[in-house]
Amino acid sequence: MSQTNWRHFDFWLLGAVVLMTIFGITMIRSAVAGNIELEAANLVQRQIIFAVLGFIVIFAVSAIDYHLWASISRPMYIITAIFLGALTIAGQALYGSARWFDTGVILIQPSEIAKIVVILVLSDFFARNFDKLDRLAWIGRSFLYTLGIVVWIILQPNLSTSLVIIAVWFSLLWASGLKLKYLLTFGGIALIAPFAAFPLLADYQKQRIINFLFADPTSTQGETYNIQQALISIGSGGLFGKGYNQGTQVHLRFLKVRWSDFIFSATAEEFGLIGSVIIMLLLLFIIYRCLRVSRLARDTFGGLIAYGVSVLLAFQGMVNIGVNLKLLPATGLPLPFISYGGSSLLSLLLGVGLVESVILRHKPLEF
Repeated sequence: MSQTNWRHFDFWLLGAVVLMTIFGITMIRSAVAGNIELEAANLVQRQIIFAVLGFIVIFAVSAIDYHLWASISRPMYIITAIFLGALTIAGQALYGSARWFDTGVILIQPSEIAKIVVILVLSDFFARNFDKLDRLAWIGRSFLYTLGIVVWIILQPNLSTSLVIIAVWFSLLWASGLKLKYLLTFGGIALIAPFAAFPLLADYQKQRIINFLFADPTSTQGETYNIQQALISIGSGGLFGKGYNQGTQVHLRFLKVRWSDFIFSATAEEFGLIGSVIIMLLLLFIIYRCLRVSRLARDTFGGLIAYGVSVLLAFQGMVNIGVNLKLLPATGLPLPFISYGGSSLLSLLLGVGLVESVILRHKPLEF
C-alpha cells in the first residue's frame, strides 16, 4: 500500500468540481422557483444533501489506497449485478419497470453507482491482462463483464446509461492497447449496431429517434416540443443572458425537465452564450485534470481509473449538451455536476475521489 501525501491532492480539480456543483444547485433553484409541486419536493435541499455527502466521500475515498478496490472488485461487481437484477425483476413484476430503490427518504438509482463499479472492475481486468488483449477471447471476456451489468440496465429499460457503460468499456479497451485490426472491426460493428438494434428498442425509445430524424415542427407536446423549447431558450439568452432567475422560458414553464435533462438550455437563457461557454470550459478543465492524473499515475490500474472517469464525464457532458442543441436524440443523461439527481451527483463525486486517490499516491502537482 502507498502512503498518502496530501500535498499531492489536486485542489485545482476539487475547486472546479465545487464551482460546478454550487452552480448546479443555484440553477436547480432557479428552474423550480414558482412551481409549487417542485418546491414541495425539496429538490434543492435534496441536491445540497447529496452534494455534502459527495464531498465527504471525495475525502474519504481519497484517503483509501485505490489498490484496495482491485482486491474487492469481484465482490463489488457481484453485489452490483444482484442489486440491478433484483430491481429490474421486482420492478417489472410490481410496476412494469423501475430504475430506483425507494428507501422512504430518498430514491437511489443503482445504475449510477454501477458506472463507477464498471470502471473499477474493467480497470483491474485490463491492468492485469493488458498483454493478452491481442487475443479476441480476452477482449470478449472483458465485454462479458460489461454485459453482466448492462443487460440488467437495458431491461429496466435505461438505454442511455447502458450506452455510457459500453462507451467506458471501449475507451478503457482502447487505452489498454487495442490492436488496430480490432479497432477497425469494432468501428464497423458500431456503424451497423444501431440499425440492428432498432427493432429491439422499447416503443418510447424508437419514438425518440424518429422524432429526432423526422421532427414535426407543429408539435405542441412530447420530445419534439421539448427540444424546440430548449432551442428557443438557448437562442433567447443571447450573448449575456436574461439574468439569474429571469428566464421567461424557464419560469413560464415552456421549457420542460429544466432542472435535469434541459438545465443547459436554462443556463443558456439566464447566462447567455458566455455563461454556457464558461460552464463547458469548466467541465473540460475537470476532464483535463482527470486525464492528467491518468498520465501521471503510478501504475496502469490507477491510470485506467482516472481515464475511465474522464471518459464518463466527457461522454455524459457531450450527450447532454448535444441533446439540448438538437444534435442528438433525447436520452435523459444528466449534465455532470449541474443536473438534478442525487445518485448521479454522488457517483460522479465518488469518481472524483478515486481520481484524487490516484494522484495522492504519485508525485507533486504540475499545472
